[in-house]
Amino acid sequence: MAEATQTQANIGVVGMAVMGSNLARNLASREGNTVAIFNRSYEKTQTVLDEHPEAEFIPASSYEEFAASLTKPRTAIIMVQAGKGTDAVIDALTEVFEPGDIIVDGGNALFTDTIRREKAVRETGINFVGAGISGGEEGALLGPSIMPGGSAEAWETLGPILKSIAAVVDGEPCVTHVGTDGAGHFVKMIHNGIEYADMQLIGEAYDLIRRGTGKTPAEIAEIFAEWNKGELESYLIEITAEVLRQVDAETGKPLVDVILDQAGSKGTGVWTVQTSLDLGIPVSGIAEAVFARSVSSKPAQRAAAAALPGPTANPVEDVDGFIEGVRLALYASKVIAYSQGFDAIVAGAEQYGWDIKKGEIAKIWRGGCIIRARFLNRITEAYAENPGLVSLVTAPFFTDVVATAQESWRNVVADAAHAGIPAPVFASSLAYYDSLRADRLPAALTQGQRDFFGAHTYKRVDKEGTFHTLWSGDRSEIESVDSH
Repeated sequence: MAEATQTQANIGVVGMAVMGSNLARNLASREGNTVAIFNRSYEKTQTVLDEHPEAEFIPASSYEEFAASLTKPRTAIIMVQAGKGTDAVIDALTEVFEPGDIIVDGGNALFTDTIRREKAVRETGINFVGAGISGGEEGALLGPSIMPGGSAEAWETLGPILKSIAAVVDGEPCVTHVGTDGAGHFVKMIHNGIEYADMQLIGEAYDLIRRGTGKTPAEIAEIFAEWNKGELESYLIEITAEVLRQVDAETGKPLVDVILDQAGSKGTGVWTVQTSLDLGIPVSGIAEAVFARSVSSKPAQRAAAAALPGPTANPVEDVDGFIEGVRLALYASKVIAYSQGFDAIVAGAEQYGWDIKKGEIAKIWRGGCIIRARFLNRITEAYAENPGLVSLVTAPFFTDVVATAQESWRNVVADAAHAGIPAPVFASSLAYYDSLRADRLPAALTQGQRDFFGAHTYKRVDKEGTFHTLWSGDRSEIESVDSH
């Protein structure tokens, strides 16, 4: 084992699984960085050293040795499984670090856990930073999008290090100081929620084209590849074409036909929906994407329901027109997913006192992360033009997108319903859009019902005040002082 040298490394990484080792390699490959590495089992550390001799790592076999190998303020990035494992590493590092040092959690932690951890660690004088890191294994190695929270003091030291490894778009590194305590992990959570919606929308587009036109996965791959040359250009569209092209070596069938149609989940989409419900923010597209994965993973229910009656499918007559309609519906629904996601970011910032610059978030999502896409530039521009934008879909550019797509979007949702093809995110996104633009909503009736059975009161459109109808009495209206 190589002997650790004090004050040699400016950054350390704890956790040598794939993400941690890739991030350490990325750091080591950038000028100005020397990287200390540590894993609870030294065997993994040795494996990384053996497999990547080109990286000049400083290995450590104990937390004490790891701390001694770092320059002050010591800075360490934790890349271990979220939960108790993260807490254990934090506890161990606080034993060997000193006030002013920096502990960074680079995992997918729930932001409320990060708030709790930051508060506890701050009492020791050590800085704690929750940093969302997006881009998967490839991003960790080649350049991720990074969303750090934490204090301004920590950002002074950490900022240059993270900028050295982040993805770069138009000369700008895809990293920004998001806000204090849990802000970074909150924004990463919303990123993942949008990712759920984006992936489900792409899946629905594929399903509609395949079942509606009879085209093969290979043919649909070419459609997605063509779409990736235009306004839908994104990482997810790009890899969709690659997945659909893949042929299974064993059976000769398209790989997509061999993969079991049950989608997994690591929980960040669920967190997004739960948090948005707590904040009172409708994220219906994200929620339907989460529910779609849940439905896919209920084989017993699906098998029992297989014999339920459905419509007789009618073949699509204008194939090219139908495919173009699906493309437009995909684009419009994608706008709604991002609009809902940014609504959640605004609400979270207000609730937790974070100064999150929405245009900067869109900018750092342009590269490195899973939802990177061409039109993120347009989101940055929209917030630059109007920082107080109430809803992203009301920005002129996005209003034009939806106006262009609207007729096709409605036709696709109707066609899906007539054909019995599930398109929950297409449909819910359209319903949300129509709810926003409605002059009146049936919520008036809902509130009347609530007042009837629970005396929950209501407000009127024609005068100030809070009112209640005496439903069990003479049904006269009284002004209410207390609202239930």
